[in-house]
Amino acid sequence: MVDDAQELELSPDAEDEAEAYRLNKKAVASILYAVEIDDAAKLTELMEPLHAADIADLLEQISAFERTKLIRLYDREFDGEILSELDESIREEVIAILTPEVLSDAVRDMDSDDVVDLIEDLEDAQAETILGALEDADRVAVEQALNYPEYSAGRLMQREVVMAPEHWTVGEVIDHLRATPEEDLPDQFYHIVMVDPRLHPVGNVTLGKLMRSKRATPMRDILEDTFQVIPALRDEGDVAYAFNQYHLISAPVVDDEGRLIGVITIDDAMSVLDEEHEEDILRLAGVGEGSLSDRVIETTKQRLPWLAVNLLTAIAASMVISQFEAAITQIVALAVLMPIVASMGGNAGTQSLTVAVRAIATRDLTGSNVWRVIRRECLVGLVNGLIFAIIMGVVGLLWFGSPALGYVIATAMVINMVVAGLAGTGIPILLERFGVDPALASGAFVTTVTDVVGFFAFLGLAAAVLL
Repeated sequence: MVDDAQELELSPDAEDEAEAYRLNKKAVASILYAVEIDDAAKLTELMEPLHAADIADLLEQISAFERTKLIRLYDREFDGEILSELDESIREEVIAILTPEVLSDAVRDMDSDDVVDLIEDLEDAQAETILGALEDADRVAVEQALNYPEYSAGRLMQREVVMAPEHWTVGEVIDHLRATPEEDLPDQFYHIVMVDPRLHPVGNVTLGKLMRSKRATPMRDILEDTFQVIPALRDEGDVAYAFNQYHLISAPVVDDEGRLIGVITIDDAMSVLDEEHEEDILRLAGVGEGSLSDRVIETTKQRLPWLAVNLLTAIAASMVISQFEAAITQIVALAVLMPIVASMGGNAGTQSLTVAVRAIATRDLTGSNVWRVIRRECLVGLVNGLIFAIIMGVVGLLWFGSPALGYVIATAMVINMVVAGLAGTGIPILLERFGVDPALASGAFVTTVTDVVGFFAFLGLAAAVLL
C-alpha cells in the first residue's frame, strides 16, 4: 500500500513549511509503512519525536484497521497524554484496543483533571477499568470530581495544587518545593496559592516573582494584583470567560465553604473556550457536534433533524409564492428575479446573525446595548439595501425594459435587507432570553423570515404595481 513511502518527496516550499510540523505527509507515510511491515522498532523511532497531540491527530486521520495495527505495535510506548488529546469519537475505541497493563501505566501519569475528562465520556465498564488502574488517593480525587455536575468547574479543575500558608516567606516556600517529592507536584504549575489557616485562598504568587524575590521577603508582599476565586459549581463556560476577560493563568477552585480544593489552569480554560467556539460554528451550520471520525449513520442522525426543519421553512416560503401564482404566470420575469431578493436577504441575515451569536457568546451583547446594536444592523441593512436597490433597479430596467419592474425589485430589496438586519440580530437575542441556544436554532428562523418577507414583498408589490 505504501511500498514507495521512502521515495515520497515534497516540494522545496512544502518541505520548508513542514519543518515547523513534525507530523507531515512524509512522516505519516513512513509511519504507516512501518506498521504495514510490523516493524515495532522503526515505528517507535518515528513516533518518538512526535508530541502527544500529533500522535492523537495521526490516530484520528488513519483508518480503523490501520489504527488498530498501530496501537498494538506501539502499545508499550503509549502515553496517557495521547488519550487526553484524542477526539471523543475514537477514544473509546483506542481504550478498548490497549492492553490493561498499558492502559494502567498510561492513566497513572495523567493529572486528575485529564483523568476526569477521560472517564466522563466512557461507558461504565471502561470507566471502572480506568478507575481501577489508579492509586487509591488518585481514585478518590477523581471520584470526588465526578460528583460535581458535568460542565462545572469541579469537573474541570485538577486536584494537584501547590499552596503555602500566607505567613511564609519566599525562602520557606522555595525550601518546601525542593523538599516535596516530584510525584506530589503537578507536571505544570504557574502560581503558589497562598491560604489562611482555614485553607481559604487569599492570593496568588507567580513563579517569576518568587524566583526574583529575596528569601526573607514575606509572600503576602508579592501577591498578584489580579486574583479570582472560582466556585466549584460555576459553569465551565463562565470559567473560560473569566480567564479570557481577566487574563488569568490559573485560578484556585473552592467548595461551598470557600476552602481550596483544586486549581484550574489556562490550558484547560482555553480548551473549553475553543470547544464552545467550535460548537457554535457547527451549530450555526446545523451539523451538531460531529467529527471527521464519526460513522455515516451517526453523522446522518446529527444532520437529519435540521435538514427536516429546513424543509419545513422551504415549504413555508413556497406557500407564499403559491399565493402569487397568477402574477408569476403573467409576468415570467418575476420568476427570474425573485430568488435574488430572497438570496440577498438570506445572506444579509446570516451576517447579522453571526455577529449577534458571537457577541452573545462573548457577552459583548447585553441589555445595555441591545437596542443600539439592533438599530445599527437595521441601518446597515438599509444602506446596503439602497445600494443594491439602485443596482437591481437598473438591471430590471435594462434586462426587461420595464421601469416599473425595476422599481418593484428595488423596493423589495430595501425592505428585505432591513428585515434581515432586524431578524438576524433580534432572533438570537429572543432565543437566548427564552433559554434556547441561539447558535442552534437561529439559522432556521432567520432564513424563514428573509425568504417569506423577500418573496412576499417582491411578489406583493409586483401584483399591486404591474398587474
